[in-house]
Amino acid sequence: MERLARLGTGIGWRPEIAETVEALPGVDWVEAVAENLCPGHLPESLLRLRARGVRVIPHGVSLGLGGADRPDAGRLADLAATAQALGSPLVTEHIAFVRAGGPLTASPRLEAGHLLPVPRTWDALDVLCENVRIAQDSLPVPLALENIAALINWPDEDMTEGQFLAEVVSRTGVRLLIDVANLHTNHVNRGEDPSVALDELPVEAIAYVHVAGGIERDGVWHDTHAHPVTRPVLDILTDLRSRTDPPGVLLERDDDFPPPRALAAELDEIRAALHRTPAAARGGARPPRPGAAASPKGPSRDGAGPGGDARTRVALAQTALLSALVAGTPAPAGFDSARLRVQSRALGGKRADVVAKVAPELPEILGADYRRAFLAYAKSRPMTAGYRRDALDFAEHVLAGGQPGDEAARRRLTHWWQDRAAAHPPRRTTRFVRAARAALVRK
Repeated sequence: MERLARLGTGIGWRPEIAETVEALPGVDWVEAVAENLCPGHLPESLLRLRARGVRVIPHGVSLGLGGADRPDAGRLADLAATAQALGSPLVTEHIAFVRAGGPLTASPRLEAGHLLPVPRTWDALDVLCENVRIAQDSLPVPLALENIAALINWPDEDMTEGQFLAEVVSRTGVRLLIDVANLHTNHVNRGEDPSVALDELPVEAIAYVHVAGGIERDGVWHDTHAHPVTRPVLDILTDLRSRTDPPGVLLERDDDFPPPRALAAELDEIRAALHRTPAAARGGARPPRPGAAASPKGPSRDGAGPGGDARTRVALAQTALLSALVAGTPAPAGFDSARLRVQSRALGGKRADVVAKVAPELPEILGADYRRAFLAYAKSRPMTAGYRRDALDFAEHVLAGGQPGDEAARRRLTHWWQDRAAAHPPRRTTRFVRAARAALVRK
């Protein structure tokens, strides 16, 4: 596998910290969320960074390559156009599914609004690899895939995370984006040893590395990207460095942005972690565990698409899980119900937070009642489209329920909804139809 050019030290570019990122010393490259960019109208900040020679890499979050459906051609075209507009050396996405349902299951389409883990099974591997090949054929530059953080375990998995990633690389030649914060998250939440995962990885396939912060609550690690990077995460980065010299390392921060000095200090800590000697590797680079890189025994259809009904089986399994998380259906067999409730609350909270970002007028109009009202709405209304549609549906739901009680606030919300959706709030018949549809989704 041809090694990618060195990237150096980078930081996630976000509009809220655009000026800070431009002024930070020692930033060699940045990563931007692909879905937030329009190739024909790139942010001036990114254009200035490019003019200075700073590389910009688009980071996709919505393809759902680990889902049962083949990748959407429109999303792939958008990602390809963004990479070309930025002159990017590669693009990145996640090993995850983000939606389920639809024709394969003859059920309503559901959106997670979040990255959910793919079962590490041979069926899921076959589906993922075909989806990756489709994406690779549609993109003008190499693709790298990121390991995700998870709160839940799939039952009866065939492989460890390291073995699963090694199989994906072996079958497709795809690069890896290794998130060491996600390895830490999976250690706390799922009992997976980061060192074992690193032992099993094909480290020569690593395109770059993510580092991010989080917080532990009630024994669960939340990968927030809104807290400082912790020492255990930096230790995993040091452990990875004992095995390979990654072409690039990037700090992710998505919310609750600290002052520029704090961001610069975190970048310095990351650089220091790359030069620290881990206790397990004193005296030289740590050797792989004997036999760790060997592929697990199982069916292999390298070069072929998923055999038999693999897509249907994956679709049914993922739909059952997502329905339990967002539509209140019973937990599928083998899952930890308590952990599913934690994940379900996390998904609802993220929906509320993202809707507040894409439609800041809603929390402004509803005030302290916004979050309570949105979480109540989310319990009975799974997301079936994007966050902007979700914001409109929520506003419609509130108005249809005769809220808010304050007349001035209700008038403001009505005007906001009318400006974006229709001339008039929904009539009673429309409300009944939509309520019936929501009830069918919950069954």
